[in-house]
Amino acid sequence: MRKINWGVIGLGNIAQKFLGSFSEVHNSNLLAISSNDNLKLEQNKKKFGIKNEFAFKSYEKLIQCDEVDIVYISLPNSMHFYWINKCIENKKKFLIEKPATLNLNEAEILKKNLENKNLFFAEGFMYRYDPLIKKVIDLIENNEIGELLSMESSFGVNMLTKKKFLFFTKNKKIDENSRQFNKKLGGGCILDLGCYPTSLTILISSLIKNINYNNPKVKVLERKIGETGVDIHARAQIIYDNGFVSEVRASFKEEIENNTIIKGKKGEIFIKNTFTGIDEIKVNLGNKNYNINKKLNKNIYSLQIENISQNILDGKNKVLFPGMQAYETFLNMKILENWIND
Repeated sequence: MRKINWGVIGLGNIAQKFLGSFSEVHNSNLLAISSNDNLKLEQNKKKFGIKNEFAFKSYEKLIQCDEVDIVYISLPNSMHFYWINKCIENKKKFLIEKPATLNLNEAEILKKNLENKNLFFAEGFMYRYDPLIKKVIDLIENNEIGELLSMESSFGVNMLTKKKFLFFTKNKKIDENSRQFNKKLGGGCILDLGCYPTSLTILISSLIKNINYNNPKVKVLERKIGETGVDIHARAQIIYDNGFVSEVRASFKEEIENNTIIKGKKGEIFIKNTFTGIDEIKVNLGNKNYNINKKLNKNIYSLQIENISQNILDGKNKVLFPGMQAYETFLNMKILENWIND
């Protein structure tokens, strides 16, 4: 059986989860890694059994490696645009960690650069490959909760305080050079976490008939800026022409759960732990309530790798639904930019 050879550039925290997921995948092979940090390169080469000739100190050398079928770009947000374009120049398939770009201008240039290239491109929203996401889609398409009216979705992690003793908390020291809190590196809770609920909004709205989901209005309800100049807590409404409204929240300030509620005329769907491996779906129909549980036999990064690799093996030039489509990447950035700058 032929396997897809992956190369990974950037060996940070997210990359570690990705690299460790190949052990659960049968149609893919972790072939190459690249880092400008020699210590990280050596450690990961030993940890994942990478051959010397496929441990690159140069990102570009990995991209140019003929044996690599697809590149996963796991670098700070500010470096995404440059290395995406290097992949395009070298006609190399790529998976880019979210968000694909820093702003709408970069997204528009990317869109233009990809035109007529027939080049496989995917953005790393791994939750899209969770089997329970497909179950949610099936419930909506089968009219289980009726015509969709609204949804609420959030993702927040408290990065600013820590428990000191009992109910007392202490402010954490913020590293201004970290990617989450440095504006030049594409920091802020909206780009880092808010992109998840906005991308889910795009997916759910696409299931509604007779809706123009390509140009929703974004109404900013709350946006708090932290000491380093990036947004640390934010809330917005995404409003569609047929009246469907999605309220989205993101935070570095509060441990708001990454849950989602989708409301229809007949009932609602509650998704627990939406973006990091769904724990449970609850369907409330008033006179009939039930839960759907399905323990994953693989983590969602493994499922992402497996699905993308299978798309390539099947000769597809794009990730298949419900994976994040290219046009969704551009639409998501349009929404995010309005949320950040409105």
